[in-house]
Amino acid sequence: MVFTSVVNFVRSRGPDEFWRKRRIFKLASHFIGRRRNCYSIAIRNVNRALAYATKGRELKKQDMRELWAQRVNAGCEQHGMQFADFQYGLYQNDILLNRKVLADLAIWEPRTFEALAKISQQVPEQGSDEK
Repeated sequence: MVFTSVVNFVRSRGPDEFWRKRRIFKLASHFIGRRRNCYSIAIRNVNRALAYATKGRELKKQDMRELWAQRVNAGCEQHGMQFADFQYGLYQNDILLNRKVLADLAIWEPRTFEALAKISQQVPEQGSDEK
């Protein structure tokens, strides 16, 4: 692009502005009204939506952790145990399962979870641990 004066060079923002605005408008394409068409409004709403999306991902992880904890606690209560004792017993017997797997076992495999509860109540012998 050839500019005949400095004024035209300064006023021309070139393709960078086009692609920057296009990226915002693509993110705002599902919005309704001026939130989709007007750049100054679209950029505010896109930034807000991205912030909520970031926060939502963290909240989803937190909700899932709470759900897993509730499910494992319910499974432990069925077998008359506290979750902390259950987890400690599994650790003592070298069974390393995370809360997600334990929650799935408590819901979908109750007999397997019952077997884990019985194993966690047994204390291993101290002499057999030779590492």
